[in-house]
Amino acid sequence: MTNATTVKPDIKAIARRTLEVDFPAADLDAVRANVTDDFANTEAPPGTPTGPEGMVAIVTMLHSAFSDQRWEIHDVIAEGDLVLVHCTHHGRHTGDYFGLPATGRTFAYRQMHLVRFVGDRAVSHTAVRDDASHMRQLTAPATTD
Repeated sequence: MTNATTVKPDIKAIARRTLEVDFPAADLDAVRANVTDDFANTEAPPGTPTGPEGMVAIVTMLHSAFSDQRWEIHDVIAEGDLVLVHCTHHGRHTGDYFGLPATGRTFAYRQMHLVRFVGDRAVSHTAVRDDASHMRQLTAPATTD
């Protein structure tokens, strides 16, 4: 009789690595490998495909619009197959972002991501982002000191 043990993937580490390493580097192969073929991103813009190519589209769009990107992780919490990541997205607006031409401005805004995993791959994602703060930072009139 054999005693097989199943090693549970560290989904907190996978979620953290995705935001700290894969997204800033625009590592599209890693992004594809991290999600299931039927991955659903409820926060994607209208018309974004599901599955790996949808995540590739998001990462490509962010990489085209922003440079010097990083996600500062504040908390990562896991319960069963769910991971919650509280973070701040930092960067510089250096390309078109939904029709807004590059402003060269830096930004930092808070996000919460809830990701469901099947094994070591994400199957769904939803988020709460402070998009209003993000857009204010990109579009507010310049101030003089």
